[in-house]
Amino acid sequence: MFDFSFSEIGLIAVVALVVLGPERLPKVARTAGALVRRARASWQSVRDEIERELEAEEFKRSLAEARQTATDLQRDMHAASAEIKNSAGEIAADTTPPVPDPAGPPPADSASPPNTIHPNQIPPPADPR
Repeated sequence: MFDFSFSEIGLIAVVALVVLGPERLPKVARTAGALVRRARASWQSVRDEIERELEAEEFKRSLAEARQTATDLQRDMHAASAEIKNSAGEIAADTTPPVPDPAGPPPADSASPPNTIHPNQIPPPADPR
């Protein structure tokens, strides 16, 4: 804090001894020491309070960043979910075969040979009575 050399401290001690005298010098030294300790404690208290405030501010900033990241992630997840649902709907629409009309003939299927009977064309079993 202050930079005093040994010779400066010695000069101050000699002047204090001459001015105050040997009877009052110890009491003044104790009082000065107590004042210096109190000033150091106050300064340390101020430093600690400032450090706590800075840490709290840093924590608030970190919390805000985490909230923003969570919001971005949630928005991305909703977008991805919507995209997956749209893709699944398109795939389902592309792969769902058309439902044949029960009253009409079955659609011509290129995979079945022309002489085969389609499942919709199978007659009901005959009554054995």
